[in-house]
Amino acid sequence: MTIPMPATRKERADATREAILHEAERVFAASGFRAARLEDIADAVGIRRPSLLHHFSTKKMLYDAVEQRIFENMHAVCEARTAGVEDPTARLLAHLDAWLDFFIDRPPAARILQRLVADTAVRGDNPVEFSYVALEDMDRTLAYGIARGAFVPLSTMTFVNGVAAGILFFVCNSRQVGEQRRYDPSDPSDKAVFRTLLHKLARTAVLP
Repeated sequence: MTIPMPATRKERADATREAILHEAERVFAASGFRAARLEDIADAVGIRRPSLLHHFSTKKMLYDAVEQRIFENMHAVCEARTAGVEDPTARLLAHLDAWLDFFIDRPPAARILQRLVADTAVRGDNPVEFSYVALEDMDRTLAYGIARGAFVPLSTMTFVNGVAAGILFFVCNSRQVGEQRRYDPSDPSDKAVFRTLLHKLARTAVLP
């Protein structure tokens, strides 16, 4: 019988940091940057506030780490889903599917992005400090189709605002539309209907 060795100090620190980021994402999504309290995040992790400050010395530093992590994870999912997809339209739809599935699996991340759109003060003079990676991913996907003559010339922000932004509303608004209109983004049927519409909108936006 193999007895597992105790975790090293670094492993314990890494696990605590990951737990802090996970709970901070949930709290920031629910309360916003200004109203969120470090005490609430520490309590959710099961540590004290000074222990949290050992990993992130200010609330802004913690918030930045949460936002950076969201966009890095989005990028990784997008890269995995579009890798090796040569057809421009198939690549674009795979890209959108990656974003849709990412946010359905991680609703707090979608809510944080909605808050970022509404509250530009959080990022100050550099609004794309962390989001640039997601925008550049879409830059490349659209440029790929345009260069091959498969897409009409279209700016990234026109496409994101007109098509992709609907993903955030779909994920975040399910409980804010009244009982008669309520839906479940994670329900396979509701998700399939929205995905079909998303694909139709994307094709209409880019195809000649």
